[in-house]
Amino acid sequence: QNLNEELEDPIATATNIIHNHDFSGGLHLWHPNCCRTFVVTPESVNHEGSSTKFSGTFAVVTNRKEHWQGLEQDITGRVSTGSNYKVCAWVGVSGAVQGVADVLATLRLEHQDSSVSYMFIGRTSASTDRWEKVEGTFCLSRMPRRVIFYLEGPSSGIDLLIRSVQVWCPSSNQCQSQSSRSLSDGDENIVQNPTFDDGLNNWSGRGCQIAVHDSMADGKVRPKSGKFFASTTDRTQNWNGIQQEITGRVQRKLAYEIVATVRILGDNITSANVRATLWVQAANLPEQYIGIGSVQASDKDWVQLKGKFLLNGVPSRVIIFLEGPDPGTDILLNDMIVKHAAKAPPATPPIIENAAYGVNIIVNSNLSDSTNGWFPLGNCTLSVGNGSPHILPPMARDSLEAHEPLSGRYILVTNRTQTWMGPAQMITDKLKLYLTYQVSAWVRIGFGVTRPQNVNVALGVDDQWVNGGQVEISDDRWHEIGGSLRIEKQPAKVMVYVQGPDAGVDLMVAGLQLFPVDRHLRFKHLKTLTHKTQNSFPIGSCMERSSIENEDFVDFFSKNFNWAVFGNELKWYWTEPQSGNLNYKDADDMLNFCVSRNIQLRGHCIFWEVEDAIQSWVRSLSKDDMMSAVQNRLTSLLNRYKGKFRHYDVNNEMLHGSFFQDHLGKDIRANMFKIANQLDPSATLFVNDYHVEDGCDTRSSPEKYIQHILDLQEQGASVGGIGLQGHIENPIGPIVCSALDKLGILGLPIWFTEVDISSDNEYVRADDLEVMLREAFAHPAVEGFMFWGFWELFMSRNNAHLVKSEGDINEAGKRYLTLKQEWLTRAHGHVNEQGEFEFRGFHGLYEIELVSSVSRKKLASQTFVVDQGLDPVVISINL
Repeated sequence: QNLNEELEDPIATATNIIHNHDFSGGLHLWHPNCCRTFVVTPESVNHEGSSTKFSGTFAVVTNRKEHWQGLEQDITGRVSTGSNYKVCAWVGVSGAVQGVADVLATLRLEHQDSSVSYMFIGRTSASTDRWEKVEGTFCLSRMPRRVIFYLEGPSSGIDLLIRSVQVWCPSSNQCQSQSSRSLSDGDENIVQNPTFDDGLNNWSGRGCQIAVHDSMADGKVRPKSGKFFASTTDRTQNWNGIQQEITGRVQRKLAYEIVATVRILGDNITSANVRATLWVQAANLPEQYIGIGSVQASDKDWVQLKGKFLLNGVPSRVIIFLEGPDPGTDILLNDMIVKHAAKAPPATPPIIENAAYGVNIIVNSNLSDSTNGWFPLGNCTLSVGNGSPHILPPMARDSLEAHEPLSGRYILVTNRTQTWMGPAQMITDKLKLYLTYQVSAWVRIGFGVTRPQNVNVALGVDDQWVNGGQVEISDDRWHEIGGSLRIEKQPAKVMVYVQGPDAGVDLMVAGLQLFPVDRHLRFKHLKTLTHKTQNSFPIGSCMERSSIENEDFVDFFSKNFNWAVFGNELKWYWTEPQSGNLNYKDADDMLNFCVSRNIQLRGHCIFWEVEDAIQSWVRSLSKDDMMSAVQNRLTSLLNRYKGKFRHYDVNNEMLHGSFFQDHLGKDIRANMFKIANQLDPSATLFVNDYHVEDGCDTRSSPEKYIQHILDLQEQGASVGGIGLQGHIENPIGPIVCSALDKLGILGLPIWFTEVDISSDNEYVRADDLEVMLREAFAHPAVEGFMFWGFWELFMSRNNAHLVKSEGDINEAGKRYLTLKQEWLTRAHGHVNEQGEFEFRGFHGLYEIELVSSVSRKKLASQTFVVDQGLDPVVISINL
């Protein structure tokens, strides 16, 4: 259409909420945004610089110094939450335009707290010889203080021409809730020009150049589908790649999935990791980089990159881009789809027939038939010896029902020339999917070793190795191995074997047991041991700054947790990413959120002993400068938040890392505790580590953790608590309980600090979670339980969440809520003649209500706490 032709009116019966939409009333109700505006009419003279073919009535926005300058109108009183609005505006440009110029329709949202956010509506490429249509839709989930509609976009110096603007609600149908989708429902691909049929329109290079091809490399690279694909060139950084802005097309609190077809091309490279990343900018928040998904891409063929993401808050800008390979390697993109993630079908419990709980599936475990059923893995030699224990290892006794004593015979493995050589059995047909198996054995090594040796029960599942338990041996005694395993996908072959000592070291194995455990029977036993209640027992979760922008997250968190820990926002690399550049805003916001809801706080963590978790500027310091930096970190953090955090993890994962000890000497660890205690004596100071409770890591056995704590205390460290992270696979109650019993001898409170349990089946995950919760609640040494997140897409482990990304509670979440209800005490009745009312209950916080037996009206209410001890609790109530 030429600029002087009539334009169709998209509105039929709906009312346009833009007043003076065609500028027939001049600029009435329109306002320029830091620029100059006037209206051209057929009777007026065309403004300088305009083509004489412009005719009719239209607005001209000139003297534009920035791309965001344009024409705006306040529509606050004419829009409401929950309604879908459509936008159509006819625009053109004038001036020194090279080809086309982008024109955008945008909403500026001014909120009650004075913050400002922006909602992208639509975009078009405008030219000097045609009216172009800007189209889009929007829906407001919450009503801000002001809603401003405006048009913007062309580069500075280019005039923006506006013929008409129409904003209307097509019907009276209201938007569905955000959790059930709105704004075109997200079902359509929000990536524009996804297959490059329109060249590079809507795409740009992120620090590099991009191009469109129908083939490359002399025809060896062709599209996987369609006619074209895009490539990057001149990549000098890993983060360089191809990108598209999706502002306004992506909605908060909706889960999106991405499927992109990618490939790489470069000299002397055949494989590289390609990542999809989201760059998000929101009002009053720092920019975010959100990893969506990754794939190992090849130069031989196209592969699919898949992932999911969700935005909690209202972003002002969102860009999706590909990155990852080393500089010089080109990323090729055939197509990209980003749309609302399909709802998963309802979960179903696994069907397990004839589970045979407590029955060992290992053949000839007692070696009554010599070594029949066993074979040597590798060129080692198997024989039978006598003199092993006749009793089951302690952790297995609670799980097996009736069982025979062990025979005292063992497998002797000699001529071992590799660490992986040992006795093995094929058990492919004996394992059942989704059953949790306990591993138990006695192991011993030959004489003459000069250093500690690891012994491991392992599973070879097709081409993967599964850890069934480990122990470190440095003497000639028999040692217990205890572990667990579970298979959730049907394997082609499964082999169990024992391995580990150095080549040349003899290995002895006795009474290897591999049997499914009846976890529900264990639950019944633990019910009789539980003397805690959620009213007093701390149950909390990890959270992150963006999560508190999500009302659904806030609601679940506030109702179901009484403690919190920050995922990253208190860590040193977050609060001081560059030397002297302190960032406490995120932590302050989260602290204020928790304080306002009476949620107690764990401080995680002051330091982290693992080198990969330490920012580069700290790693590059000299010894003296590093010591000063450590002191400054302690002083800055603990003075700022004195009395705010009930706990601190002082130096995280000291059993798995030694950075500060290696650089500053052995005393530094104890000194960190001493200084922290001096700066904030109100905080309980914790050690914190992983794999202590599952038997699968010799570096963090309970025995080594105990010695580690005793060493710190001998150096004067005020260790006040023991943190068990709880990143655990297939938990077995007696194994967890055994670790707790051993650690309990120290007399310190034990907390599970970072529990996340993963299974692709929600019912199995629920059982795993119940194991951990019941063991924690039943054990007298455990005083708190923290989840390492609970909301899908905001956890470090997949398939570990309790709540799905859009707010639905899954089976694991339902199990948690059911257990909470079980552990609540409720009692009602009448006082006796002495004015007494007796009830049996857990320790914790209670609320008492007094009701008149005559009028049935509530007379008074009061809260009180029942602590451990025998002293009476006296409650004074004014009637």
